[in-house]
Amino acid sequence: MLIEITSVSRTYQRGEELVKAVDDVTLTLGSENLVAITGASGSGKSTLLHLIGGIDRPDAGSIKVDGEELSDKSDDQQSEYRRRKVSFIFQFFNLLPTLTAWENVAMPRVLDGSSMKVARNDACELLELVGLGNRINHKPSELSGGQMQRVAIARSLIMKPGVVLADEPTGNLDSESGSSVLELLRKIADTGESSVIMVTHDPAIAAEADREIVMRDGKVVESRSRA
Repeated sequence: MLIEITSVSRTYQRGEELVKAVDDVTLTLGSENLVAITGASGSGKSTLLHLIGGIDRPDAGSIKVDGEELSDKSDDQQSEYRRRKVSFIFQFFNLLPTLTAWENVAMPRVLDGSSMKVARNDACELLELVGLGNRINHKPSELSGGQMQRVAIARSLIMKPGVVLADEPTGNLDSESGSSVLELLRKIADTGESSVIMVTHDPAIAAEADREIVMRDGKVVESRSRA
């Protein structure tokens, strides 16, 4: 999926102060399987991810996805884009506590109109892929942090998105679980079916990406590809 970002800015009101979270960013994404966006807290990483994902809209500039202008879409069209083109993985998993692992993974398919049987079969296949084939009936409270993030990753793949947007996917995990999740994201990215764009503050994780985009004060100050 080709993402073309041109002169994009996003400003927020913080008390009496205007804060430019993203400041005149121009980027093209799509040729790399795994991209890391890095920078200090408050540098604009997550805001940029939310703009790409259609959670937020820019104040200025253009974001085109496969040639289509994202900001021209209606709210319903933005929802359709979020449902079918992109998916999200969050630091705190965002799983529904009363549902089992397979039910959490299947939910986007069910909400999209698939039968429960089809959604369950697809969910169980994805849980097998992420190494949780023996935990399909466990609820989040019965899983470790690393396992919950694996459920979240499986859920992010259920709609076969063009790109997975991961906001600090290892930030709430211990080093061993974090390494395991990163390895899984690398595996997903390398299939070529879904690219991965992740926000991280961890240099070791960023070093595993095909491309690192460094942000400071809302601007992209460096973009480097790995050989």
